[in-house]
Amino acid sequence: MDSFRATTRRHLSTSPFKPRVPDPVKVFEAGQRVSHDKEGLGRVSSVDGTHAVVVDFGGGKLIRFLAPFPKLHAL
Repeated sequence: MDSFRATTRRHLSTSPFKPRVPDPVKVFEAGQRVSHDKEGLGRVSSVDGTHAVVVDFGGGKLIRFLAPFPKLHAL
């Protein structure tokens, strides 16, 4: 039996806990400076809608990140 659930659990109205608030969607623009938790400082070289961004970290190191960009922060 697989314990992983592909869907999110719904919040019961009788629950004493507050419902989980989804994180806002991060939006990046080409040329914007960003910081990555592992890779360091970089510049967004291209944007693929809200689905992916390509970041140039210098020295020819280009990395494509997919949404929701948890470790990528705008500067």
